[in-house]
Amino acid sequence: MADLARALAALSIATLASVDALAEPPPERQAELLHRLRQDCGSCHGITLKGGLGPPLLPADLVGKDHRALVDTILHGRPGTPMPPWEFEISAAEAGWLVGQLKEGMADDR
Repeated sequence: MADLARALAALSIATLASVDALAEPPPERQAELLHRLRQDCGSCHGITLKGGLGPPLLPADLVGKDHRALVDTILHGRPGTPMPPWEFEISAAEAGWLVGQLKEGMADDR
């Protein structure tokens, strides 16, 4: 019975996390996140996201990349590289939203 309760609790947590990851941030926060993407991420990945110190972040470069792995990279960084963790300022849901934006392509990507 304890195993069933643990399994149900884990399923509930996983379901809530999945639902949270699908939620879009409010418009004001979206604007903040996109600004941060261009300024902070752009300082290494290039202001046009075509690459620099870090790899390019254009849709063609993200094809086949696991969504969850990209979210984890944003949140936890990449040890041994200049990629810092951002979990102190960006939630998992927000990181998921940013990954979606990057995979779809930003309106001014050229």
